[in-house]
Amino acid sequence: MNSKTTDRIATLFFWAAGIFILLILAWFLIRILGAGLPHLTWDFVTGKPEDIVAGGGVGPQLFNSFYILFLSLLFSLPVGLGAGIYLAVYAKKSRFTEIVRMSVETLSSVPSIVFGLFGFLLFVDLMNFKISILSGSLALALLNLPVLVRVTEESIRTVPESYWEASLALGSTKWQAIRKVLIPSALPSLITGITLVAGRALGESAILIYTSGLSVSRHFPDFNPLTMGETLSTHLWYIQAEAIVPDAKKIAEGSAALLLVVVLIFNLLIGIPSRIIQKRLTGGK
Repeated sequence: MNSKTTDRIATLFFWAAGIFILLILAWFLIRILGAGLPHLTWDFVTGKPEDIVAGGGVGPQLFNSFYILFLSLLFSLPVGLGAGIYLAVYAKKSRFTEIVRMSVETLSSVPSIVFGLFGFLLFVDLMNFKISILSGSLALALLNLPVLVRVTEESIRTVPESYWEASLALGSTKWQAIRKVLIPSALPSLITGITLVAGRALGESAILIYTSGLSVSRHFPDFNPLTMGETLSTHLWYIQAEAIVPDAKKIAEGSAALLLVVVLIFNLLIGIPSRIIQKRLTGGK
């Protein structure tokens, strides 16, 4: 078999694999959105949930999803970005840094339910934050940290070393070179990584079942971080598993479609500016 034949077979295989994945994705989208979009009325999206009678909404759950996401990023971004910059710029090659990198990679593969149980023991029980939005946000921040550290380190390392050397040669300090050269150059990759982390956090349920709970505040919107904070994803699990409302299937279908739409819009709102920034930094290429 000559090289041209091998190349054609490999090309055909990769095209087939890509089309197969796209078909699976399209099937999921059509099935979820087709069943749920008819239920997405304004009253459903902004209304309060009902426990017994039909006709409840998911307004508090939608608010809690973004509130917990915001708090989790508020806790995890400074630590994750700082640790990634340290490993990429300041840390010298040693056994300690290798252990740190290995630990980060190991933590990034730990199942989310383990973080949920750990968050319950640490934040709910030991630190006495109880089952609340704050506990859920802190546990979710722990889930985000390993990914943020790896994304930041790899993003900084993809910046050409000549940028760093030129900045230092012009008399800038390390911090000035990081702030004005490395971070702006790595910004598109950093935004992509943060988008992936945020999208994962929006759809996370195992952690939040144990830490933020399956109930919402009587007040809406409620910014008190010590109240229970059921999110869209945990509400979807609860509706499918334990709800007794007569329109549980309708609520589940609507919640699934709304969650999917929210994640898609969120990724587009962050992804499009990222592409624009990347084109400007690369001269439109």
